[in-house]
Amino acid sequence: MNKKILIDKNGPPSVMKWVEAPLETPKQGEVSIKHTAVGLNYIDTYHRSGLYSLPLPAEIGMEGAGVITEVGKGVKNLERGDRVAYGLGPPGSYSDQRNIQADKLIKIPEKISDKIAAAIMLKGMTVEYLLERTFKVKNTDTVLFHAAAGGVGLIACQWLKSIGANIIGTVGNDEKARLAKEAGCDHTILYEEEDFLDKVLDITGGKGVNVVYDGVGKNTALKSLECLSPLGMLVLFGNSSGNSPQIDPSLLAAKGSLFLTRPTLMTYCSSKEDMNYSAGRVFEMLENRNIIVDKTIEYLLSDVVNAHADLENRRTNGSVVLINDH
Repeated sequence: MNKKILIDKNGPPSVMKWVEAPLETPKQGEVSIKHTAVGLNYIDTYHRSGLYSLPLPAEIGMEGAGVITEVGKGVKNLERGDRVAYGLGPPGSYSDQRNIQADKLIKIPEKISDKIAAAIMLKGMTVEYLLERTFKVKNTDTVLFHAAAGGVGLIACQWLKSIGANIIGTVGNDEKARLAKEAGCDHTILYEEEDFLDKVLDITGGKGVNVVYDGVGKNTALKSLECLSPLGMLVLFGNSSGNSPQIDPSLLAAKGSLFLTRPTLMTYCSSKEDMNYSAGRVFEMLENRNIIVDKTIEYLLSDVVNAHADLENRRTNGSVVLINDH
């Protein structure tokens, strides 16, 4: 019997409950997949807590990898036995099996494991659009990346280093500083012990940085603005500490004609062509060894409650993968 996580109310990790759910025959344009590995991302915690609301009861989990077990009518270029991955939902990857629209899937290259695909899809595609399309980083740029030792952060540091940018990263402790430096971060700031604004200005000789990538939100957004050089851009792409405060456009003018954006992966990969391009760039970077994701934190899918608690309490480093044990 197929099992999946269902939430009937928002709240802490304990609201996630396993239920038995027979898998229907895939509809027109759908395939059935058996998950082998599922990616854990902050957006999953936002859906669970209600920060990003879903109609209840709701399934959660936006990213997964597995094997196609059945193909619905009208599906082309996919067949039973194909290894596939997805990173754009729809919610429902916290499951043994599921049906999903075929156009949401990407075939996994032969040299990339299911586990790595599940770890990299959403996070890697996020890094791609942030660094290559939201603010196209050049080798002359200095970048501040918050949470540089997180799942997105470690991929971003490697990607930025391949470009040749100067990277400043905030981290929570010495171990996370070590991981960020191994990934290419030039300067690390222990944000719980040091004022990151003071450190950024010290590192840059008072000039500030060209771009700040801020997935933390509430606790960092306003001070992140202060870190920018004139004509710099603040990219608010997440809310791990809560929603960012409202920012008056006149403040952007006063601080040096700054730019502010709140992008989403869903917008940047809204078309099949954009999704394929983004995933292709991620797989290209992996195959060229520009980014390496060989150290993942693994939990059993059945232990997803503890995995959520550890992620939210910042007890994890890098990418977290849930291995299907159903």
